[in-house]
Amino acid sequence: MKIQHIPGLPPLYTNTFLIVTDAGHGILVDAAAAPRTYLDALQRENAVLTHILLTHGHYDHVGAVAALREQTGCKVYMDPADAAGSQMLPLSRGLVDENWPEGDELTIDELTFRVYHTPGHTPGSVCLQCGGLLFSGDTLFAGSCGRTDLPGGSMAQMQKSLSMLAALPLADETQVLPGHEAFSTLGRERRGNPCLNGAWF
Repeated sequence: MKIQHIPGLPPLYTNTFLIVTDAGHGILVDAAAAPRTYLDALQRENAVLTHILLTHGHYDHVGAVAALREQTGCKVYMDPADAAGSQMLPLSRGLVDENWPEGDELTIDELTFRVYHTPGHTPGSVCLQCGGLLFSGDTLFAGSCGRTDLPGGSMAQMQKSLSMLAALPLADETQVLPGHEAFSTLGRERRGNPCLNGAWF
Protein backbone atom coordinates (compact mmCIF):
# COMPACT_ATOMS: atom_id res chain seq x y z
CA MET A 1 0.00 0.00 0.00
CA LYS A 2 1.08 3.53 -0.79
CA ILE A 3 -0.66 6.66 0.49
CA GLN A 4 -0.44 10.29 -0.62
CA HIS A 5 -1.84 13.38 1.08
CA ILE A 6 -3.37 15.65 -1.58
CA PRO A 7 -4.72 19.00 -0.32
CA GLY A 8 -7.98 20.19 -1.80
CA LEU A 9 -8.64 23.47 -3.53
CA PRO A 10 -8.26 26.83 -1.74
CA PRO A 11 -9.42 28.43 0.42
CA LEU A 12 -10.35 25.38 2.54
CA TYR A 13 -7.51 23.03 1.50
CA THR A 14 -9.46 19.95 2.58
CA ASN A 15 -7.21 17.00 3.38
CA THR A 16 -7.72 14.18 0.89
CA PHE A 17 -5.83 10.92 0.66
CA LEU A 18 -5.02 8.71 -2.31
CA ILE A 19 -4.22 5.11 -1.47
CA VAL A 20 -2.79 2.70 -4.02
CA THR A 21 -3.12 -1.00 -3.21
CA ASP A 22 -0.54 -3.64 -4.01
CA ALA A 23 -2.69 -4.61 -7.00
CA GLY A 24 -2.57 -1.06 -8.42
CA HIS A 25 -6.09 -0.01 -7.48
CA GLY A 26 -6.61 3.57 -6.35
CA ILE A 27 -8.78 4.42 -3.35
CA LEU A 28 -9.56 8.08 -2.73
CA VAL A 29 -10.69 9.22 0.71
CA ASP A 30 -12.68 12.40 0.04
CA ALA A 31 -12.34 14.22 -3.26
CA ALA A 32 -11.73 17.95 -2.93
CA ALA A 33 -8.80 18.63 -5.29
CA ALA A 34 -9.05 19.16 -9.04
CA PRO A 35 -9.85 15.88 -10.79
CA ARG A 36 -6.70 16.14 -12.92
CA THR A 37 -4.57 16.22 -9.77
CA TYR A 38 -5.79 12.76 -8.81
CA LEU A 39 -5.62 11.39 -12.35
CA ASP A 40 -2.02 12.56 -12.72
CA ALA A 41 -1.09 11.01 -9.37
CA LEU A 42 -2.68 7.73 -10.40
CA GLN A 43 -0.86 7.76 -13.71
CA ARG A 44 2.48 8.25 -11.94
CA GLU A 45 1.72 5.16 -9.85
CA ASN A 46 0.43 3.20 -12.86
CA ALA A 47 -2.81 2.76 -10.94
CA VAL A 48 -6.53 2.92 -11.72
CA LEU A 49 -9.08 4.63 -9.48
CA THR A 50 -11.63 2.04 -8.36
CA HIS A 51 -13.15 3.51 -5.17
CA ILE A 52 -13.99 6.89 -3.65
CA LEU A 53 -14.76 6.71 0.08
CA LEU A 54 -16.44 9.82 1.49
CA THR A 55 -16.29 10.69 5.17
CA HIS A 56 -19.34 12.91 4.64
CA GLY A 57 -21.15 14.81 1.93
CA HIS A 58 -20.20 18.47 2.38
CA TYR A 59 -19.28 20.31 -0.80
CA ASP A 60 -15.66 20.82 0.24
CA HIS A 61 -15.12 17.05 0.39
CA VAL A 62 -16.93 15.88 -2.76
CA GLY A 63 -16.18 18.41 -5.48
CA ALA A 64 -14.32 16.03 -7.79
CA VAL A 65 -16.64 13.04 -7.37
CA ALA A 66 -18.84 13.49 -10.45
CA ALA A 67 -15.93 14.06 -12.84
CA LEU A 68 -13.84 11.20 -11.46
CA ARG A 69 -16.78 8.79 -11.51
CA GLU A 70 -17.51 9.71 -15.12
CA GLN A 71 -13.89 9.38 -16.24
CA THR A 72 -12.93 6.23 -14.34
CA GLY A 73 -16.13 4.33 -13.56
CA CYS A 74 -15.09 4.10 -9.91
CA LYS A 75 -17.53 3.20 -7.15
CA VAL A 76 -18.55 5.94 -4.72
CA TYR A 77 -19.32 5.04 -1.11
CA MET A 78 -21.15 7.45 1.20
CA ASP A 79 -23.88 7.26 3.80
CA PRO A 80 -27.15 8.03 1.94
CA ALA A 81 -28.15 10.36 4.78
CA ASP A 82 -25.77 12.91 3.22
CA ALA A 83 -27.03 12.45 -0.35
CA ALA A 84 -29.31 15.48 -0.25
CA GLY A 85 -28.63 17.22 -3.57
CA SER A 86 -28.46 20.57 -1.76
CA GLN A 87 -25.93 23.41 -1.77
CA MET A 88 -24.17 22.11 1.35
CA LEU A 89 -24.61 18.42 0.50
CA PRO A 90 -24.48 18.49 -3.31
CA LEU A 91 -24.30 14.78 -4.14
CA SER A 92 -27.59 13.12 -5.02
CA ARG A 93 -28.26 9.43 -4.60
CA GLY A 94 -27.61 9.01 -8.32
CA LEU A 95 -23.94 9.91 -7.78
CA VAL A 96 -23.49 7.53 -4.84
CA ASP A 97 -23.13 3.91 -5.90
CA GLU A 98 -22.96 2.22 -2.53
CA ASN A 99 -23.89 2.65 1.10
CA TRP A 100 -21.40 1.19 3.56
CA PRO A 101 -21.58 -2.62 3.57
CA GLU A 102 -23.47 -4.61 6.15
CA GLY A 103 -21.11 -5.25 9.03
CA ASP A 104 -19.37 -1.94 8.35
CA GLU A 105 -16.23 -3.51 6.88
CA LEU A 106 -15.11 -2.88 3.32
CA THR A 107 -12.27 -4.98 1.92
CA ILE A 108 -10.41 -3.77 -1.15
CA ASP A 109 -7.50 -5.98 -2.18
CA GLU A 110 -5.25 -6.37 0.87
CA LEU A 111 -6.89 -3.52 2.79
CA THR A 112 -9.87 -3.60 5.14
CA PHE A 113 -11.64 -0.37 6.07
CA ARG A 114 -13.67 -0.40 9.27
CA VAL A 115 -16.52 2.10 9.11
CA TYR A 116 -17.52 3.96 12.28
CA HIS A 117 -20.72 5.97 12.00
CA THR A 118 -20.13 9.34 13.66
CA PRO A 119 -23.08 11.69 13.09
CA GLY A 120 -22.87 15.17 14.53
CA HIS A 121 -21.15 17.24 11.87
CA THR A 122 -23.56 15.81 9.30
CA PRO A 123 -26.13 13.02 9.67
CA GLY A 124 -24.05 10.68 7.49
CA SER A 125 -20.56 11.37 8.81
CA VAL A 126 -18.23 8.41 9.23
CA CYS A 127 -14.67 7.75 10.31
CA LEU A 128 -12.69 5.10 8.45
CA GLN A 129 -10.02 2.97 10.10
CA CYS A 130 -7.53 1.06 7.98
CA GLY A 131 -4.65 -0.56 9.85
CA GLY A 132 -2.93 2.14 11.88
CA LEU A 133 -4.78 4.98 10.15
CA LEU A 134 -8.01 6.71 11.17
CA PHE A 135 -9.52 8.98 8.52
CA SER A 136 -11.65 11.17 10.77
CA GLY A 137 -13.22 13.56 8.26
CA ASP A 138 -14.76 16.56 9.98
CA THR A 139 -15.66 14.63 13.12
CA LEU A 140 -12.32 14.73 14.93
CA PHE A 141 -9.62 17.34 14.39
CA ALA A 142 -6.27 17.81 16.07
CA GLY A 143 -7.27 19.55 19.29
CA SER A 144 -10.91 20.12 18.36
CA CYS A 145 -13.90 18.66 16.52
CA GLY A 146 -16.17 19.50 13.62
CA ARG A 147 -18.78 22.21 13.93
CA THR A 148 -22.37 21.26 14.67
CA ASP A 149 -24.18 24.48 13.80
CA LEU A 150 -24.63 23.72 10.09
CA PRO A 151 -27.86 22.18 8.73
CA GLY A 152 -28.05 18.57 9.88
CA GLY A 153 -25.51 19.07 12.66
CA SER A 154 -26.16 17.96 16.22
CA MET A 155 -24.07 18.66 19.31
CA ALA A 156 -25.69 15.74 21.15
CA GLN A 157 -24.84 13.34 18.34
CA MET A 158 -21.32 14.73 18.11
CA GLN A 159 -20.80 14.14 21.82
CA LYS A 160 -21.85 10.49 21.43
CA SER A 161 -19.67 10.05 18.36
CA LEU A 162 -16.58 11.49 20.04
CA SER A 163 -17.12 9.40 23.16
CA MET A 164 -17.29 6.33 20.96
CA LEU A 165 -14.08 7.27 19.15
CA ALA A 166 -12.26 7.83 22.44
CA ALA A 167 -13.24 4.35 23.62
CA LEU A 168 -12.34 2.44 20.44
CA PRO A 169 -9.96 -0.49 20.95
CA LEU A 170 -7.33 1.23 18.80
CA ALA A 171 -3.74 1.91 19.81
CA ASP A 172 -2.70 5.37 20.94
CA GLU A 173 -0.24 5.33 18.02
CA THR A 174 -3.11 5.25 15.51
CA GLN A 175 -2.61 8.14 13.09
CA VAL A 176 -5.55 10.55 13.00
CA LEU A 177 -5.94 12.01 9.49
CA PRO A 178 -8.68 14.65 9.68
CA GLY A 179 -10.49 16.52 6.94
CA HIS A 180 -8.71 19.80 7.68
CA GLU A 181 -5.50 21.11 9.16
CA ALA A 182 -2.88 19.12 11.09
CA PHE A 183 -2.58 15.37 11.58
CA SER A 184 -2.36 13.81 15.03
CA THR A 185 -2.49 10.52 16.89
CA LEU A 186 -5.40 9.00 18.76
CA GLY A 187 -3.38 8.96 21.99
CA ARG A 188 -2.60 12.65 21.72
CA GLU A 189 -6.27 13.43 21.19
CA ARG A 190 -7.39 11.18 24.04
CA ARG A 191 -5.04 13.00 26.38
CA GLY A 192 -5.36 16.59 25.25
CA ASN A 193 -8.40 17.21 23.07
CA PRO A 194 -11.17 18.77 25.22
CA CYS A 195 -13.79 17.58 22.72
CA LEU A 196 -12.69 13.97 22.96
CA ASN A 197 -12.46 13.88 26.75
CA GLY A 198 -15.77 15.65 27.28
CA ALA A 199 -14.48 18.94 28.66
CA TRP A 200 -16.34 21.00 26.02
CA PHE A 201 -19.73 19.35 26.49
